[in-house]
This record gives sequence, structure tokens and C-alpha cells, in this order.
Amino acid sequence: MTDQSMATQATEWRVTLSDIDLGAEETAAVLEVLRSRWLSMGARTLEFERAFSEHTETTHAVAVSSGTAALHLALLAVGVKSGDEVIVPALTFVATANAALYCGARPVFGDICGADTPLLDPDDVERKITSRTRAIVPVHYGGYSCDMDALRDLAERHAIHLIDDAAHAIGSTWKGHPVGSLAEAACFSFFANKNLVTGEGGMVATNDDDIAAFVRTNRSHGMTAASYDKHRGHAFTYDVVSTGYNYRLTEIESALGLVQLRKLERNNARRRELVQRYRDLLGEIDGLVLPFAGRDDESACHLFAVVLPESADRQRIQEGLKAAGIQSSIHYPSIPGFSAFRERYEANVPRVDEIAARLLTLPLHPLMSIEDVELVSKELRQFF
Repeated sequence: MTDQSMATQATEWRVTLSDIDLGAEETAAVLEVLRSRWLSMGARTLEFERAFSEHTETTHAVAVSSGTAALHLALLAVGVKSGDEVIVPALTFVATANAALYCGARPVFGDICGADTPLLDPDDVERKITSRTRAIVPVHYGGYSCDMDALRDLAERHAIHLIDDAAHAIGSTWKGHPVGSLAEAACFSFFANKNLVTGEGGMVATNDDDIAAFVRTNRSHGMTAASYDKHRGHAFTYDVVSTGYNYRLTEIESALGLVQLRKLERNNARRRELVQRYRDLLGEIDGLVLPFAGRDDESACHLFAVVLPESADRQRIQEGLKAAGIQSSIHYPSIPGFSAFRERYEANVPRVDEIAARLLTLPLHPLMSIEDVELVSKELRQFF
């Protein structure tokens, strides 16, 4: 397929799964970076970090090249190493498990609470803690917070670390506190379909000085001074104190992030309005589960995933929606079911096994209209 035909195909969707609120502000911010002629990590990245830290009510925010890089560095920062175990949800994007593998650790897959709350189950986590468990990595699926009180209690009682995968949860809260401030460190993603978009990119938010210092040093090859320090005349040479990584964010991405952060509250509010309309229109379909009822006000509403009735044919529904010009997706297949994991890691996650096969993600983004939600809901209802 040529680039031109792919572009033509992309325009055929009447309602896309996700879209980005990009406009003149982002264009101006990027042009300003280009005119400055300093493109690698610099002043705008520092400004983005300060603004993000204020938003998450944390002492530190350290920008990195992706949400996966954030998870990798955060786990290394708390000492995860070869031979350790890290408990992660079976229902999440594979990056959560991969980050543990990058450290040489073994991912241990936790089950979810159920169809109405597809979040890491603290009771199942406790059953799976062993003498080798070094960390728990909850994922705030769809932008809805896990039970952080229960998970913090587990981590404290067993003397293990708690690192948030907050890739879906920029702007989410738990009992009035922003996600980002609830664990030893929280790892955010700014991938192209997230609520705050820079294309690629991520952030580690933390109140722990040592974690922040570790991430700052090791995002840039373990060097004691960055190129921007030398550019400003703040350093003439440097030492290398660890085997670090090339996990830096660029100035272009940081410029985008600053603008996107200013739009975040408005766009998350719009997402909540759209979710409420979905609930109004789909709530009475027999056997269809709409997770997280009553929790939208505290959520970033990154995804609107439904759990289909057991008798439903998901592929047929997706094909029908596609024929109507509506894009859908699946968040997520169970990680232990993937080829790379199935033969290497045992997983006792019966609720994930049941529900993953019935999940369906419907379009949700701040550029959608109420009429778009009504169209999606009308087409979906035809299958019931």
C-alpha cells in the first residue's frame, strides 16, 4: 500500500478512535524551537518539567523519551535487578512487563478485580508476593485510578516498592490527590494517542530526591553534565558515573508538551462529557458492562472500553462498526497470551482470561461531537 493510499484510507473514518487537539499554539511553539537552533534537551524541557511537577503536586518531574523509558528508569532507580520479581497487571500494554524484563527481573502477572473494575486486584497481588518480589506496578487503566490505599499498604507491609504506570492517567485523581503523587514514582506517556501528546515522550514524577537524581543522570548516558549545561557555559567537561541510556526528550517535544498541558483540563473535561453521553445511550443494553460507573469525575477518561456480553461476536461487531466508518480497538489482549510470554511465564489470571476476549474500545477524544457519540452508540446498539 502506498503512502497516498494509506492517507486516503485514513480519511474514510467517520469517527476515529482517537485524535489530537493540535492548533496554532503548537505550531508557533515548535517554530520558536526551530528558530532557536537548539533542538536537544534544554530550556523548554526544564520549563516543561517544572510545569508538570506543579500539575502532579510532586517535588520532581524528569522528562524522558517515552513512557517505557520512564518505567525502565524508575524500576532501576528503586533497585530492581536480575532475579527479582515485579508484579504487573496482565491487562495492560506490554511495555509494563517489558520494563521489568529490561531490568533482568521476572514479570508476575496480577489479575483484575472484575469486568466493572478492570484494575489490578490488591488481594491477588498479595497472594503473589514472594521473597523475590521487589516492586508492584499498578496501571490506572483508561484513566481510572487503582485502589492506591490498599496497594500502598501492601507495599509498606512487605517492604517492596510501588511504581505507578500512569500512562493513561494524566489529570486523574485518587481521593482528591493527583495521580503522580500517590506512589514512590509515577511514569507518564505522551505517545500520539494520549491525553497529553508530544508524539513520543514520557515523564517520571516523584517526591523522592534519590529517584529523581538517578533518572536525571541515567536518561543521558550516566553523565554528570548535559550538552545544554556546556552550551550555557555551566560546565566544560563531565564524568560518566553509571551505564546510562539515551532516554532524553527533545525541545520540540517539550514545547508541544507545555502547550498541551495548558489544554489538558479543558480536554479532559470534554472527554468526561462524551463518556457520560455514552453511558446514557448504552447503559440499558442487556449484558453490556460499562466499567467504572460513578467514577468519571476523578478520571482522565483516556479510554472508553466496554465489556461485551458473553454471547457477542466481537469481530463481527468491529467489522460492522468499520463498515459504518467507525474505528474501534481492543485494550488489551492479555499479555500472558502473547507468544513471547506464553511459553516462558505462567499466569493465573482467570478474570483477565475471561474479560480480555470481550473488551471493545470505542472512539473517545476531545475533538468528538455529541453527535459522534450518538452515531457510534446507534451502530453498536444494532448488534443487541
